[in-house]
Amino acid sequence: MSAASERLEFRVQAEKKARITRAATILHLPVGEFARSAAEEKADRIIREHEATTVVPAEFFDDMLAALDMPAQPTPALVEAMRRARDMVTQD
Repeated sequence: MSAASERLEFRVQAEKKARITRAATILHLPVGEFARSAAEEKADRIIREHEATTVVPAEFFDDMLAALDMPAQPTPALVEAMRRARDMVTQD
């Protein structure tokens, strides 16, 4: 792993800095390390969520929902399988 060479700086309100400092202290981490790792974790999560999203045109989405709302229709193979099952099952 190479040494860090880039720098990020940001300003926060005093009460938010106190919360960040408290959390870093609880984890026994320097504040900079805590803030860096928190930012990296959130960035990774956002990128994963963005890349996992499939975007489709609205018309395609509407057609898909309409198809899902339609009652299922048995295929010819399913009808034949049901007929065979009915012929095999005997009732006493």
